[in-house]
Amino acid sequence: MGFPSSISLMIFLSLASLQALNVESQVIKSARLLDLVIRDYTFRSYNKNFRTGKLHKINLPANLSGILVDTIRFRCGSLHRYGAKIKEFHLDIGTYVHPCSKRVMLVRQNLGSNWSSLYYDNYELSGYQLISPVLGLLAYNVGRTGNTTVPSELGIQAGKKPITIDFSSTTLLNTNSGIIPLCASFDQDGKVTLSNQARPRVCVATRDGHFGLVVESPLMPLRRKVSKWKIAIGSSIGAALGAFLLSLLMIAMLVNAKKKARMEELERRAYEEEALQVSMVGHVRAVTASGTRTSPIIEHYEYRHPPHPPAN
Repeated sequence: MGFPSSISLMIFLSLASLQALNVESQVIKSARLLDLVIRDYTFRSYNKNFRTGKLHKINLPANLSGILVDTIRFRCGSLHRYGAKIKEFHLDIGTYVHPCSKRVMLVRQNLGSNWSSLYYDNYELSGYQLISPVLGLLAYNVGRTGNTTVPSELGIQAGKKPITIDFSSTTLLNTNSGIIPLCASFDQDGKVTLSNQARPRVCVATRDGHFGLVVESPLMPLRRKVSKWKIAIGSSIGAALGAFLLSLLMIAMLVNAKKKARMEELERRAYEEEALQVSMVGHVRAVTASGTRTSPIIEHYEYRHPPHPPAN
C-alpha cells in the first residue's frame, strides 16, 4: 500500500512543479506562487556539488530579476545542535525542523524593492508602508525517490531563543527620520502580524516565513481610486468647455474684424465724398471745385451829378 502512495505523491508534486514553472512567462500576482517558482528553480540547480553547510547562490531568470536567493543544506541534527547563520537570518542553538528525517535545505529570499510590493498587495497593510525588502526563510526536505528530487516544505521552529532577522543592510528608512518601524510577519494564510523590534532594525520570529519592516503611513489623506468612467466624463466635460471657450474667442475675433472692416469702408466713402469733383470741359477732364465762393454783388450808390456852373 505504501508504494502506490509514493507514486501518487511524486505525480502530484511533479504536476505542481510543472504548473509553477509554466508561469515564467506570465505575471506572478500571488506570493505563494512566487515561493513555488523560486523553490523549483532552487531544486533544478541542486546537484551533488551542493556541499553541506555551504551557502550557494541561485540564478533566477530575467523575469524574476531583483530577487536574491541563496540556499544551504544541513543535517537536521547538526542544525539543532549548532544553529546556523544565513545572511540576515540567525538560527540559534535548539532550532529544529519538522518533520525531518535526515537533511534539510534552507532557502533564503530577498525580494528586493520591486517584488516586495507583491506582499503589500496580497496582505492587508492599509495605513502602513514597507521600508525594507521582504526577506523569506523556507525549509524543504532533501529527499530522493530514484533519480528524482522530491521537495516537500518543512517547518522551522525556534528553540529557547527566537530566530532573529537583521534588516540593518536592507532598510530604506532614514536613521534621522525619528520614525520607529514595526516588524511585519507574513503568514501563508494571508494574515500579517505586527510587533515591536527586538532592537533597532532587528526582528525576531519563532518560525519560518516572510518578514519586513513597516512604518505608519505619513499623515496624508488616502488617495481614493477614481473609476475610469468618472475620468472619461471629466475629460469630456473639460474638452467641451475648452471647445466652447475657444469658439467664443473665435466669434469675438470675427466680430472685431468685421467692425474694423466696416469702419475702414465708412472712412473711405467719407473721403471720396469730400474729394474734388471732375467735370468735362470740351474733351478735357478738369477738376472743378464746388460752388462755395460768394457771388459778387454790385453795390448801388446813389449818383448825384455835380451842379452846373452858373451861366455867365
